[in-house]
Amino acid sequence: MEITPKFIVFAVLALIIVVFSIMTVTSRRILRAATYLLFVLFATAALYIQLDYQFLGAVQLTIYAGGIIVLYVFSILLTSGVGEKTDKPEMKKVLPAVVASLGGLALAGWLIFTQKFVPEDFSNVDPDMKLVGMFLMSPYKYGYILPFEVISVFLLACIVGGILIARKR
Repeated sequence: MEITPKFIVFAVLALIIVVFSIMTVTSRRILRAATYLLFVLFATAALYIQLDYQFLGAVQLTIYAGGIIVLYVFSILLTSGVGEKTDKPEMKKVLPAVVASLGGLALAGWLIFTQKFVPEDFSNVDPDMKLVGMFLMSPYKYGYILPFEVISVFLLACIVGGILIARKR
């Protein structure tokens, strides 16, 4: 396999995603975990952009890295102290988690090394942004207007809930 600059960037981004994902789930400080998750989302957006999916990278940055992380931090600051540590997990919960993680890793490795992946050439496809927008907001098959509306109502409920919790304090 030839090592190209694109491969090196991919490897660095993949390493950042893996390391900060592990730090996210193992951190005992919840605000640090949210910050580590932000780094994971930034690296994922960079990965999308490197793969020539600029639209998906921009969506990743604006929706997830921008909006969702702000919502998480807002919720954390309203419901708990900044310096609070979470309790250390019990061993009876850690062992099944480790077994499930190793099983998932073994399954993923088996699938990667036993399946033949056929590369397809999509380099000649130039997406029309107007068409992408029409498909996203279409109420018909493969349209996403209903999920967008459900998510907006859910986020509104989260904001109202956060305000009510903060007001009680």
